[in-house]
Amino acid sequence: MACNCSNTPPVCCGNICTNETTTNRGQRGPMGPQGPTGPTGPSGGPTGATGATGATGPTGATGPTGPQGLTGATGPTGATGATGATPTFTIGSVTTGAPGSIALASITGTPPNYILNLTIPQGPTGPQGTQGATGPTGATGPQGTGTVGATGPTGATGATGPTGPEGATGPTGPDGATGPTGPDGATGPTGPEGATGPTGPEGATGPTGPEGATGPTGPDGATGPTGPEGATGPTGPTGPTGP
Repeated sequence: MACNCSNTPPVCCGNICTNETTTNRGQRGPMGPQGPTGPTGPSGGPTGATGATGATGPTGATGPTGPQGLTGATGPTGATGATGATPTFTIGSVTTGAPGSIALASITGTPPNYILNLTIPQGPTGPQGTQGATGPTGATGPQGTGTVGATGPTGATGATGPTGPEGATGPTGPDGATGPTGPDGATGPTGPEGATGPTGPEGATGPTGPEGATGPTGPDGATGPTGPEGATGPTGPTGPTGP
């Protein structure tokens, strides 16, 4: 606070006042401590000008949340809205999924008409059931009247199998009846006469040997090509159903 030294006596407010001019004033000493607050003056004096607003201080820490207030009264029920259109569902595609996959469903279309598409996984194959008893044989139907197809051409003859081993000579059969004498053939040229050998003794007739075993049958020849199939005859009427 500045001093007002024009009063008589001079009034000082914490500074030394003299009658000297400003140019002759010595260096200002340090400010002394603030004195005690004086008594409050009478009210009704003129209000001083409002000082400039000080800088905004830093924001303080947020205080604890206060207790929750009481629930307000329930407001009135609003008017009932208009009834919406009834949706319709149509089955779209139904696809069989792979075994073990998950079932899928999707909805397409525009309101209120919807299309439901499904993917249903294939179930595992169940165990084979027991075979049922054979039913009785129905009566034989009448023979059809179809004609027999033409016989196909004979296939080529298969290769001849190997000849089995020759069996032992069987016993000599009885002499057959003498056949008629055939015509004389042409006389062949006479060969040179050989030397006459000594006549040996006639040996005894040996016993007849046993009949030899039959040799193994040779392998079948290759099957010839199948001839063309004959035309199919008309189907005969169906016989009555058996019980």
